[in-house]
Amino acid sequence: MNFKNTSKEDFLDGQIILVDKPLTWSSFQAVNALKWAIRKKFQLKKIKIGHAGTLDPLATGLLIICCGKFTKRIPDLQGQIKEYTGTFTLGATTPSYDLETPIDAYFDTSHLTEALLHATTKQFLGAIEQKPPVFSALKKDGKRLYEYAREGETVEIPARKVHISTFELTRVNLPVIHFKVTCSKGTYIRSLAYDFGKALGSGAHLSSLRRTKIGDYNVDNAISPEAFKIQLE
Repeated sequence: MNFKNTSKEDFLDGQIILVDKPLTWSSFQAVNALKWAIRKKFQLKKIKIGHAGTLDPLATGLLIICCGKFTKRIPDLQGQIKEYTGTFTLGATTPSYDLETPIDAYFDTSHLTEALLHATTKQFLGAIEQKPPVFSALKKDGKRLYEYAREGETVEIPARKVHISTFELTRVNLPVIHFKVTCSKGTYIRSLAYDFGKALGSGAHLSSLRRTKIGDYNVDNAISPEAFKIQLE
């Protein structure tokens, strides 16, 4: 994507910007970086801007950012099928289901075989029930779940129906397995990692995650926040 010759009117009328979100950045930080770059370039007091689906700070990859009149498209974009790649590490769990929190339990992995791993993926295809992680931004009684979790409070989280179209293991190098998942809106790959480890009797947590597609939009066509800023200067 190249925005070097994009005018103020173009941004106000509406643009879809595909961003490759860097590791450790929040989705809010990425949106903010683009917003300030646009405002600075065109001396704007304000511009409508937002993203179509959060990525955790420990994930990288495709973030669709809409500005101007295209912010109206965000709800439609949020509902698109998403594709992810990444790694699960078997033999250990964490409270957050990823690397945000330290390991809280270890499990035996000596019974694991490639055949068992591939066979177990089939349990998670199609419409499934999934509980969101306790360390998530979902709200219960006006409070985010991760706030309860950090305070040591236990809250009951209802399971939600999600749909997983593809769950493939692309490489097995135990205790690490590489995967590709295509899924519906609302699917937590962290929860998939936890549930997969539970089904295997070996425990698992998400150790890396990259969002590669949202609908027809591909991360291969995305730009880094820094590159976007440089193009506008």
